[in-house]
Order: sequence, then C-alpha cells, then structure tokens
Amino acid sequence: MKITAIRATPINLPIEAPYWWSFGWLFGSSRCVVEVETDEGLTGLGEAASWTACAIVDKLSPRLIGRDPLDINGAELVCLPSWRGVSSTIDFATIRAFAAIETALWDIKGKAFNQPLYQLFGGAVRKEIGFTDYFGFRLKHNGKGGELTPEAVVDYCLSLKENHGTTWFEGKFCTRDINPSVEMFRQLRDALGPDAMLRMDSNMAYSVTEAKRIAARIEDLDIRNWEEPCATFEEMAELRRFTAIPFSGHNVDIRRAVELGVPDALCTDVNAHGGIGRTLRFIGACEAMGKDFWCYSANCGIGSAIYLHLAAAHQWMREPSQSLFRMQPFDVVEDGPFLPKNNHVRVPEGPGLGVTLSKDRLAYCHKLFTDNGPLDQHYDPEEPGVYKRLPLR
Repeated sequence: MKITAIRATPINLPIEAPYWWSFGWLFGSSRCVVEVETDEGLTGLGEAASWTACAIVDKLSPRLIGRDPLDINGAELVCLPSWRGVSSTIDFATIRAFAAIETALWDIKGKAFNQPLYQLFGGAVRKEIGFTDYFGFRLKHNGKGGELTPEAVVDYCLSLKENHGTTWFEGKFCTRDINPSVEMFRQLRDALGPDAMLRMDSNMAYSVTEAKRIAARIEDLDIRNWEEPCATFEEMAELRRFTAIPFSGHNVDIRRAVELGVPDALCTDVNAHGGIGRTLRFIGACEAMGKDFWCYSANCGIGSAIYLHLAAAHQWMREPSQSLFRMQPFDVVEDGPFLPKNNHVRVPEGPGLGVTLSKDRLAYCHKLFTDNGPLDQHYDPEEPGVYKRLPLR
C-alpha cells in the first residue's frame, strides 16, 4: 500500500455563541482538516489546531507520497527531528502540522487491520469516556448564549444537568474584575451541590499577587482543578505556597513540572506533541512521574475521536478531558459533534478513528473560511486590533 495524495483543507469551526476568555471574546477556531489517500482506497483523517498548518502540510506532502502509510515511524523520520531537538531546533508549527498527517496514518492503519485505534494501543480499559461541559460568560448570538451574569450561568449549567445529566463542569475564570467570576463559581457550588465537579480555567490571566487573592476567596469551594492561573510553572510554584487547589497547564515541559512540583496535571492534545505516537509516550511519562493527563477542547470530531481512543486505552487518563461539544452547532464528521450523556461519550467502535468525514459539512466549513477569513480568537471590542496583554491584574 502506498500514499497517493495528501489534502489539507482550512475550515472555520464556530461555536454557537462567543464566550469570554482572558484574550477577549472567542467566536470559534480556524483549523486544518487533513485527508491522506492510498492506492488501496483507504483514506485517513487528521486535524491540525490552526488553519496555517495547511501550507506546512502541503510542503511536507512530497516527502510522503509513495511511502507505505503503515510506516509511521518512517514518516516521522523524514518530516521531524528527534524529540530531544524539539524544544530548540524546530518551528513548533511544523510539529503541529505533521501531527495531523501522522494521525491520518494511524487512522489508515486501523482501517487496514479493521480495528478501532484503541485496540492498536493495547485494548480498552474503559469504553465510556469522561468529559467536562464548558461554561462561562457568553454573548447572545442567534438565540443562543447571553449568559452575562453569574445567575444566568448558573441557570445554563442547571439546564445541562437536567437535560443531559451533566455533573462535571469546567468554566472560564478570567475577568479583569474578579468579583463576577468569584460570584459565578460560588453560586454554582451552592446550586449544583457538593458532589458536582467544578474545574476552572484562567488562561494565564493573573499575576501571582492577584491569583493569591482569588485562591483565598475560593478555597472552600472544592475546586477540582485550576488551569493556568498564571503564565508559568515558576509562578504556579509560588502560588502553591498559598493554596492546595490542584493546577494544570498546557506547556509540555514535563521535566520542569516534576522539578517544580507544579502543575499537577498536563492538559494537551496530539498536535502539541507531533502526533499520536509521541502522545502515547508522553502519557507514559506522565504516569511514571505522577502527573495527571487529559486533553483540551475546541477540536472537530476528528481530534475528539483521538481523545476517545487515547482515554479508552490508558487507565492513567483518570480525569475527564475538556469539551466544547455542547457549544458546537455542527461538525465536519457524520453524526457529530459528540454529545456527552451523564458526563460520558462512548468510544467509536469502527475501524481506525471510527468517524466518517462529511464532505458536505467539510465544504460548508471551508466556505465559511474562504468567505470570511480565519476566526479571530483574540477579539476585544474595547481594544480592537490590539492583542490583550497578560496578566490582566
């Protein structure tokens, strides 16, 4: 079997209503969908976290045309340097772009052997995969969203609990004035009760000084995890002296995390590592070093399917991954987006990733991109055209 073509398509994947995060109002993401075709009729799917990956995939493709798609290590050898050189000798954009190709090769491998990916990873230790549902302050758009007060956010989360059985929540705590965010989480704990999981995500919004003030005000709320309260592991280490709330971060520098003792968990995706193979090794390192691991949100169904298979095969992925499933009005895969029930999604049982690309939906999302350009993930109406500077306080 030989690779005959690699196609990269930029798409816009909007969410139903923009939510507030530390960099402004987020309307969705612009991503890259990759299809790898073979001479035996098998096509593998991959996804990159940025539309800019499309051009890099096009440059890498000539190195891979004619190669055996099952030789995944060989593909990596001709596209990326060794892992030890990643931090200093290569543009991270290349790593993330190759990850989409590499994922497609794994998808082909599963299809060639007629096995779901979790079987290729060693078999399933679980079939029902946990995810948190996201919440935060949202603008109103096409009849959706509009939760601009703590009370409105509480009502939104209670509706998720009533309609979908959601008891695991993760929300944005990143307002410049911390009082609305503090009040939101305090009211949520009162409304949802002591058994609900509450995780918060600040996206590096605060200085150590401000994070200390926040920690003092929420210490009694049993926060399961606080993602990126500050920008660096060193700042989290200083903050650790003042709170027992566990931290997580997106930086993949596990050696520094172990040395400093923080964060307690690393939240990444396959793009950050350069593909599924490197992610498998990273999860093993997290287990050896006692660092929890889960995956972050904002993917289309291709990336989400990867999360499902990883969590199915790895007992160490004990905590739920993030999801924006409930906020995504559509997806590029058939039957997508995934929708958790009672906090869980069942792992796909089809061969490979177990998802089928919808050509119509892909074309629609691509048209959104070509007609409107990439979505701005850093838009602040108070400072249009200016990137917000962190920390906020």
